[in-house]
Amino acid sequence: MVVSLGRGHCGAHLSLFFTIYDDERDWEMQGSTGAGLCLEEGVEAIAKGAGGGQSLEVIFIDGEHSDEIYKLVREELSRFIPEIMTYDWTLTIRMELPTSQGFGMSASGAIAAANAFQRAMGFPHEECLRRSLLVAHIVERRLSNGLGDTTALASGGVERRTVAGSPYSGELLANGPGKSEGWSLRTPLLLCWKDSTGTQTSNYIDDPDWREKINDSGIEAMSGVGTGDWDESRWLELFEKSNEFAEKSGLLMDATRLQLFEDVNRVVDACGMKDLAFPMLCMLGRSVVIAPIDAKSKGEFLPELEDSLTECGFNTKIGKVGPLA
Repeated sequence: MVVSLGRGHCGAHLSLFFTIYDDERDWEMQGSTGAGLCLEEGVEAIAKGAGGGQSLEVIFIDGEHSDEIYKLVREELSRFIPEIMTYDWTLTIRMELPTSQGFGMSASGAIAAANAFQRAMGFPHEECLRRSLLVAHIVERRLSNGLGDTTALASGGVERRTVAGSPYSGELLANGPGKSEGWSLRTPLLLCWKDSTGTQTSNYIDDPDWREKINDSGIEAMSGVGTGDWDESRWLELFEKSNEFAEKSGLLMDATRLQLFEDVNRVVDACGMKDLAFPMLCMLGRSVVIAPIDAKSKGEFLPELEDSLTECGFNTKIGKVGPLA
């Protein structure tokens, strides 16, 4: 029996502000504009396939998670690669960050899994990547999960999404309709969260009042961030717009989210790091990312801040802005 192996890895994505575009019937046209941070840490997937069957077993090596996303990834891939359904598959998933905390882990997992399946079947890298991003985007929209995570991850680094939609489309995997661009200095970051999970994305985007507030605030943020050169000179502007968006959209006013944000800021102040660190909410989780005010910083102060946050009951992880895709 011939056994095929493939590996995929995709970093997570933190959305800092966004605008909803989901009125189109075509999933490839739906998405968001906005900006955020793509991370090195995310999801690793290992696919092992043996010909002669149609089964799929998903194994999580770090706890229990839903396998729905991974089943849908294989289903969507079969529209492009019908022979994928003639294998017995074992898909092993390793999560490097928690789910349901605003880290875009569903998109990350879908992209990693789609890559792993295709690499196991011998498809070349660029074709795998494009199809993985398209398939993940469709799966995300089918499940009413993320809007723009896949388009953000198509660029990597510190990203801005200027046109909504899937980053690739159609049988030929053409560019667009979604457009994004990024830059990266691999700046270190500190993530912190509590054990309670964030609100499902669909709870916000399906509510007319929330949609209006989010869109008005997102359009305002993008009116500045969406134009001009996109490079390290925009680092602090991005953070300031993120906190303005959180307040004006009302997302900061969720009681649990507000308490979390205030507690993190108190720890930063108590450590005397207000001039070094900039805390921001991750949309739409109950989590905070703390970034150095200097994009070129090596983050030497982050371990001390991490210790203080851990002592205050936070879960924490030091990561990095990921490379360009």
